[in-house]
Amino acid sequence: MPGYNASPNQEPPMLEQLQKSFQKIADRFKSGRMTEADVQEGMREVRRALLEADVNIQVAKEFTQKVGERLLSADRLKTVTGAQQVIAAFHAELVTLMRSDEPALPKNPGHPMVLLLAGLQGAGKTTTAAKLGLWMRKRQNRKVLLAACDLQRPGAVEQLRQLGKQLDLAVHAEDAGPGVDPVGVARRALQRAKDEHFDALVVDSAGRLHVDAELMDEIDAVARETRPDATYLVLDAMTGQDAVESARAFGERLALHGLILTKMDGDARGGAALSARQVTGKPICFLGTGEKSSDLEEFDADRVASRILDLGDVVGLVETAQEALEEQTAVVDYQRLMSGKLTMQDLLDQFKTLQKMGSIRKVMGMMPGMGKMSGLLEQVDDGQIRRMEAIILSMTAAERLHPEILDGNRRKRIARGAGSEVADVNRLYKSFQEMQKQMKSMSGLMSGGRSKKRMLKDLEKRGRLPGLPGFPTA
Repeated sequence: MPGYNASPNQEPPMLEQLQKSFQKIADRFKSGRMTEADVQEGMREVRRALLEADVNIQVAKEFTQKVGERLLSADRLKTVTGAQQVIAAFHAELVTLMRSDEPALPKNPGHPMVLLLAGLQGAGKTTTAAKLGLWMRKRQNRKVLLAACDLQRPGAVEQLRQLGKQLDLAVHAEDAGPGVDPVGVARRALQRAKDEHFDALVVDSAGRLHVDAELMDEIDAVARETRPDATYLVLDAMTGQDAVESARAFGERLALHGLILTKMDGDARGGAALSARQVTGKPICFLGTGEKSSDLEEFDADRVASRILDLGDVVGLVETAQEALEEQTAVVDYQRLMSGKLTMQDLLDQFKTLQKMGSIRKVMGMMPGMGKMSGLLEQVDDGQIRRMEAIILSMTAAERLHPEILDGNRRKRIARGAGSEVADVNRLYKSFQEMQKQMKSMSGLMSGGRSKKRMLKDLEKRGRLPGLPGFPTA
């Protein structure tokens, strides 16, 4: 069961490079020394890091100027290190940069609420339409109708149909023919939404490879027909400053409510997330954070700033776990777990919950301090979880509850059933035993009031995290 080794050319997740840069700069001030010259030099490094992350030059300049002013004017607190003051200043200005008082969904919408999605081809509008419909149903219990008005891209209508079928969302879609055009489809979709008492209508409009008059005229016509309560511009965050320039062009023609940034899990730069709000004057309302249909979240400036600064996103982690646990029928006895009385069935249940929460890297990335363990994160492999799950599924019920009975013959049978080697079964069993010990040790650490910093340092030395056996050691 070999570990996964990330390719040296593999791009780190969105905002991770910024996270490393901010942490490196904060570390300069660990000693507490913070002269004007130190601050100016630090801010030059911050500006360089922001520009490398493809942040708009004017935004980078204003951000570093405000952070520098905040640091130089702040009172020096003996109980707080210089690094902590720098992180606090970064956090405050990042929040100011990205925050908006506008709600993600429009206030006082009509019934049905009409949401129009616009953007360039490839930005992910169709997928986002389905994600937004699912988000409204799960978070707000709204009955949503999706309208397939992208008649330009081959397969777009069928894609939305299939997404609707998978997610149990209603879709208004029409096959090509006389009289079938985006405006007509939008009109009939709106009438259906009214007749069938839908709470919301999400309109997926056509995109183009670049902004042009024909595209804008078509979206204008659809907007006039449906009179949307909110028009969102869907931007591919991986395109960096190109996304910001697209936003300018759309903003000049359409009455935008806000922005939806997609593919936030796949770019090393992340500048669009920091630039879009400032440059366009429109708030970021939602973030697409992965390929799963549930990977859409309402934008929260405080939480995103915390992620960038490696302060974690505990709220997001709890919400993600809660959603997974709501679908889980078995309830885990955590007191028993922390006492080290763990079974292979418990482990299998945890694997299933983790898979519902999304990729392992995404889940671990929400934990505070994980940025400092990026070497470990790069080795985390979702396929490894599936391989271990296959081994446990090959065990009998008695073997899962009492793994101590696994002798040589049983291990050979389990390996054959899982399509793996006996060495893989042995490795999982050894990791399982280590996990039991770690659970006991974590219980002692937590009850002993040990600091999070010390705990993370110990975990980093071990090169593994408790509760996730089988990951390669550093």
